Amino acid sequence: MPPLSPLGTIITIIRSAFFALIFYGFTVLLLMVAVVATLFGVRGVAPVATCWSRVHRFLARWLLGQRIVVEGILPQGAQFIVCKHESMFETLDALCLFDRPIIAAKRELADIPVWGFIARAYGLIIVDREGGAQALRGIRAGARAAFAAGRSVIIYPEGTRVPHGEMPPLKSGFAGIYALLDCPVIPMAVDSGRVSPRNSFLKRAGTITYRIGETIPAGLPRAEAERQVLVAINALNRRDAGL
Repeated sequence: MPPLSPLGTIITIIRSAFFALIFYGFTVLLLMVAVVATLFGVRGVAPVATCWSRVHRFLARWLLGQRIVVEGILPQGAQFIVCKHESMFETLDALCLFDRPIIAAKRELADIPVWGFIARAYGLIIVDREGGAQALRGIRAGARAAFAAGRSVIIYPEGTRVPHGEMPPLKSGFAGIYALLDCPVIPMAVDSGRVSPRNSFLKRAGTITYRIGETIPAGLPRAEAERQVLVAINALNRRDAGL
Protein backbone atom coordinates (compact mmCIF):
# COMPACT_ATOMS: atom_id res chain seq x y z
CA MET A 1 0.00 0.00 0.00
CA PRO A 2 1.21 3.57 -0.59
CA PRO A 3 2.70 5.43 2.39
CA LEU A 4 0.36 7.52 4.50
CA SER A 5 0.32 11.29 4.26
CA PRO A 6 1.01 13.26 7.49
CA LEU A 7 -2.73 13.79 7.96
CA GLY A 8 -3.42 10.15 7.16
CA THR A 9 -0.85 9.10 9.76
CA ILE A 10 -2.50 11.23 12.44
CA ILE A 11 -5.94 9.82 11.61
CA THR A 12 -4.58 6.27 11.66
CA ILE A 13 -2.96 6.84 15.07
CA ILE A 14 -6.19 8.21 16.52
CA ARG A 15 -8.27 5.38 15.07
CA SER A 16 -5.82 2.74 16.28
CA ALA A 17 -5.75 4.23 19.78
CA PHE A 18 -9.54 4.25 20.07
CA PHE A 19 -9.69 0.71 18.71
CA ALA A 20 -7.15 -0.56 21.25
CA LEU A 21 -8.83 1.23 24.15
CA ILE A 22 -12.31 -0.08 23.37
CA PHE A 23 -11.45 -3.56 22.12
CA TYR A 24 -9.00 -4.53 24.85
CA GLY A 25 -11.15 -2.96 27.53
CA PHE A 26 -14.08 -5.01 26.28
CA THR A 27 -11.84 -8.09 26.13
CA VAL A 28 -11.01 -7.81 29.84
CA LEU A 29 -14.70 -7.65 30.73
CA LEU A 30 -15.52 -10.55 28.43
CA LEU A 31 -12.75 -12.68 29.95
CA MET A 32 -14.50 -12.39 33.30
CA VAL A 33 -17.74 -13.56 31.73
CA ALA A 34 -15.93 -16.37 29.91
CA VAL A 35 -14.37 -17.71 33.13
CA VAL A 36 -17.85 -18.20 34.57
CA ALA A 37 -19.05 -19.63 31.25
CA THR A 38 -16.43 -22.41 31.43
CA LEU A 39 -18.63 -24.02 34.10
CA PHE A 40 -20.96 -24.96 31.22
CA GLY A 41 -18.21 -26.22 28.91
CA VAL A 42 -18.15 -25.32 25.25
CA ARG A 43 -21.89 -24.53 25.30
CA GLY A 44 -21.14 -21.67 27.65
CA VAL A 45 -17.85 -20.49 26.18
CA ALA A 46 -18.71 -20.61 22.47
CA PRO A 47 -21.34 -17.80 22.55
CA VAL A 48 -18.93 -15.59 24.49
CA ALA A 49 -16.13 -16.27 22.02
CA THR A 50 -18.43 -15.56 19.07
CA CYS A 51 -19.52 -12.28 20.67
CA TRP A 52 -15.85 -11.30 21.09
CA SER A 53 -15.16 -12.01 17.42
CA ARG A 54 -18.18 -10.04 16.23
CA VAL A 55 -17.31 -7.04 18.36
CA HIS A 56 -13.78 -7.16 16.95
CA ARG A 57 -15.11 -7.13 13.39
CA PHE A 58 -17.58 -4.33 14.17
CA LEU A 59 -14.83 -2.14 15.64
CA ALA A 60 -12.46 -2.97 12.78
CA ARG A 61 -15.11 -1.87 10.30
CA TRP A 62 -16.42 1.28 11.98
CA LEU A 63 -13.39 2.51 13.93
CA LEU A 64 -10.52 1.39 11.70
CA GLY A 65 -12.32 1.55 8.36
CA GLN A 66 -11.44 -2.03 7.42
CA ARG A 67 -13.89 -3.72 5.03
CA ILE A 68 -14.12 -7.50 4.61
CA VAL A 69 -14.43 -9.15 1.20
CA VAL A 70 -14.77 -12.92 0.65
CA GLU A 71 -13.89 -14.29 -2.79
CA GLY A 72 -15.43 -17.71 -3.29
CA ILE A 73 -17.92 -19.60 -1.16
CA LEU A 74 -17.27 -20.14 2.52
CA PRO A 75 -17.47 -23.87 3.32
CA GLN A 76 -20.27 -25.11 5.54
CA GLY A 77 -20.24 -27.87 8.12
CA ALA A 78 -17.19 -29.60 9.56
CA GLN A 79 -14.15 -28.93 7.37
CA PHE A 80 -10.37 -29.03 7.58
CA ILE A 81 -9.24 -25.49 6.72
CA VAL A 82 -5.71 -24.17 6.29
CA CYS A 83 -5.24 -20.41 6.28
CA LYS A 84 -2.57 -17.86 5.48
CA HIS A 85 -1.39 -16.10 8.64
CA GLU A 86 -0.36 -12.44 8.36
CA SER A 87 -2.03 -10.83 11.36
CA MET A 88 -3.93 -11.43 14.58
CA PHE A 89 -6.97 -10.32 12.55
CA GLU A 90 -7.78 -13.66 10.91
CA THR A 91 -7.53 -15.61 14.16
CA LEU A 92 -10.04 -13.27 15.83
CA ASP A 93 -12.26 -13.07 12.77
CA ALA A 94 -12.50 -16.84 12.24
CA LEU A 95 -15.58 -17.05 14.45
CA CYS A 96 -17.35 -14.60 12.16
CA LEU A 97 -16.59 -16.77 9.14
CA PHE A 98 -17.38 -20.21 10.53
CA ASP A 99 -19.66 -21.80 13.12
CA ARG A 100 -17.68 -22.38 16.33
CA PRO A 101 -14.46 -23.37 14.55
CA ILE A 102 -11.66 -24.98 16.51
CA ILE A 103 -8.19 -23.57 15.97
CA ALA A 104 -4.99 -25.56 16.27
CA ALA A 105 -2.44 -23.41 18.09
CA LYS A 106 1.00 -23.79 19.61
CA ARG A 107 1.25 -24.70 23.29
CA GLU A 108 2.63 -21.29 24.27
CA LEU A 109 -0.76 -19.72 23.55
CA ALA A 110 -2.59 -22.35 25.57
CA ASP A 111 -0.32 -21.59 28.54
CA ILE A 112 -1.31 -17.91 28.75
CA PRO A 113 -2.99 -17.41 32.15
CA VAL A 114 -6.80 -17.15 32.07
CA TRP A 115 -6.95 -16.94 28.25
CA GLY A 116 -5.43 -20.39 27.88
CA PHE A 117 -7.87 -21.86 30.39
CA ILE A 118 -10.82 -20.41 28.47
CA ALA A 119 -9.39 -21.49 25.11
CA ARG A 120 -9.05 -25.07 26.31
CA ALA A 121 -12.65 -25.03 27.48
CA TYR A 122 -13.67 -23.76 24.03
CA GLY A 123 -11.87 -26.69 22.40
CA LEU A 124 -8.47 -25.36 21.32
CA ILE A 125 -6.32 -28.07 19.75
CA ILE A 126 -2.82 -27.80 21.17
CA VAL A 127 0.09 -28.32 18.81
CA ASP A 128 3.09 -29.40 20.88
CA ARG A 129 6.06 -29.37 18.52
CA GLU A 130 8.16 -31.33 21.01
CA GLY A 131 5.47 -33.85 21.91
CA GLY A 132 6.20 -36.43 19.22
CA ALA A 133 3.75 -39.23 18.47
CA GLN A 134 1.69 -38.63 21.61
CA ALA A 135 1.08 -35.02 20.58
CA LEU A 136 -0.02 -36.10 17.10
CA ARG A 137 -2.47 -38.59 18.59
CA GLY A 138 -3.89 -35.78 20.71
CA ILE A 139 -4.33 -33.60 17.62
CA ARG A 140 -6.08 -36.40 15.77
CA ALA A 141 -8.41 -37.07 18.70
CA GLY A 142 -9.22 -33.37 19.06
CA ALA A 143 -9.90 -32.96 15.34
CA ARG A 144 -12.11 -36.03 15.15
CA ALA A 145 -14.11 -34.82 18.15
CA ALA A 146 -14.51 -31.45 16.43
CA PHE A 147 -15.73 -33.02 13.19
CA ALA A 148 -18.16 -35.24 15.10
CA ALA A 149 -19.60 -32.11 16.71
CA GLY A 150 -19.96 -30.44 13.31
CA ARG A 151 -17.12 -27.97 13.93
CA SER A 152 -14.38 -27.05 11.46
CA VAL A 153 -10.70 -27.27 12.34
CA ILE A 154 -8.45 -24.39 11.29
CA ILE A 155 -4.67 -24.48 11.19
CA TYR A 156 -2.12 -21.87 10.14
CA PRO A 157 0.52 -24.02 8.43
CA GLU A 158 3.19 -21.31 8.34
CA GLY A 159 3.40 -21.60 12.12
CA THR A 160 3.52 -17.87 12.81
CA ARG A 161 2.44 -14.53 11.34
CA VAL A 162 4.39 -13.50 8.26
CA PRO A 163 4.53 -10.07 6.57
CA HIS A 164 2.30 -9.57 3.55
CA GLY A 165 4.16 -10.55 0.41
CA GLU A 166 6.32 -13.23 2.04
CA MET A 167 5.70 -16.86 1.13
CA PRO A 168 7.75 -19.08 3.46
CA PRO A 169 7.64 -22.88 3.23
CA LEU A 170 5.06 -24.65 5.38
CA LYS A 171 6.07 -25.99 8.77
CA SER A 172 6.59 -29.74 8.84
CA GLY A 173 3.66 -30.18 11.23
CA PHE A 174 1.16 -29.59 8.43
CA ALA A 175 2.13 -32.78 6.62
CA GLY A 176 1.71 -34.81 9.79
CA ILE A 177 -1.74 -33.39 10.52
CA TYR A 178 -2.81 -33.81 6.87
CA ALA A 179 -1.80 -37.47 6.92
CA LEU A 180 -3.40 -38.12 10.31
CA LEU A 181 -6.77 -36.58 9.49
CA ASP A 182 -6.89 -38.15 6.02
CA CYS A 183 -9.54 -35.73 4.78
CA PRO A 184 -9.77 -33.02 2.11
CA VAL A 185 -8.28 -29.59 2.81
CA ILE A 186 -9.86 -26.23 2.06
CA PRO A 187 -7.15 -23.55 1.65
CA MET A 188 -7.86 -19.92 2.40
CA ALA A 189 -5.72 -16.91 1.50
CA VAL A 190 -5.95 -13.61 3.36
CA ASP A 191 -4.11 -10.29 2.97
CA SER A 192 -4.70 -8.81 6.43
CA GLY A 193 -1.05 -7.88 6.78
CA ARG A 194 -1.54 -5.05 4.29
CA VAL A 195 -3.61 -3.04 6.78
CA SER A 196 -2.96 -4.77 10.13
CA PRO A 197 0.69 -5.81 10.02
CA ARG A 198 2.07 -8.04 12.75
CA ASN A 199 3.68 -6.40 15.78
CA SER A 200 2.34 -2.98 14.80
CA PHE A 201 0.06 -0.76 16.86
CA LEU A 202 -1.06 1.10 13.75
CA LYS A 203 -3.94 -0.43 11.82
CA ARG A 204 -4.82 1.21 8.51
CA ALA A 205 -8.12 1.63 6.75
CA GLY A 206 -8.60 -0.56 3.68
CA THR A 207 -9.98 -3.87 2.46
CA ILE A 208 -9.10 -7.27 3.88
CA THR A 209 -9.78 -10.04 1.39
CA TYR A 210 -10.28 -13.74 2.00
CA ARG A 211 -9.99 -16.03 -1.02
CA ILE A 212 -11.34 -19.58 -0.73
CA GLY A 213 -9.28 -21.96 -2.85
CA GLU A 214 -10.27 -25.20 -4.53
CA THR A 215 -10.54 -28.21 -2.24
CA ILE A 216 -7.36 -30.27 -2.05
CA PRO A 217 -8.12 -34.02 -1.88
CA ALA A 218 -6.96 -36.33 0.88
CA GLY A 219 -4.19 -38.84 0.36
CA LEU A 220 -1.81 -36.83 -1.81
CA PRO A 221 1.94 -37.36 -1.46
CA ARG A 222 3.42 -34.97 1.08
CA ALA A 223 5.31 -32.82 -1.43
CA GLU A 224 2.26 -32.39 -3.67
CA ALA A 225 -0.08 -31.56 -0.80
CA GLU A 226 2.35 -28.95 0.53
CA ARG A 227 2.81 -27.47 -2.94
CA GLN A 228 -0.91 -27.08 -3.54
CA VAL A 229 -1.53 -25.58 -0.09
CA LEU A 230 1.39 -23.18 -0.43
CA VAL A 231 0.15 -21.89 -3.79
CA ALA A 232 -3.46 -21.57 -2.62
CA ILE A 233 -2.89 -19.74 0.67
CA ASN A 234 -0.55 -17.30 -1.10
CA ALA A 235 -2.97 -16.54 -3.95
CA LEU A 236 -3.39 -12.92 -2.84
CA ASN A 237 0.35 -12.43 -2.39
CA ARG A 238 0.95 -13.83 -5.86
CA ARG A 239 -1.75 -11.56 -7.30
CA ASP A 240 -0.18 -8.48 -5.72
CA ALA A 241 3.21 -9.55 -7.06
CA GLY A 242 1.75 -9.97 -10.56
CA LEU A 243 2.40 -13.73 -10.63
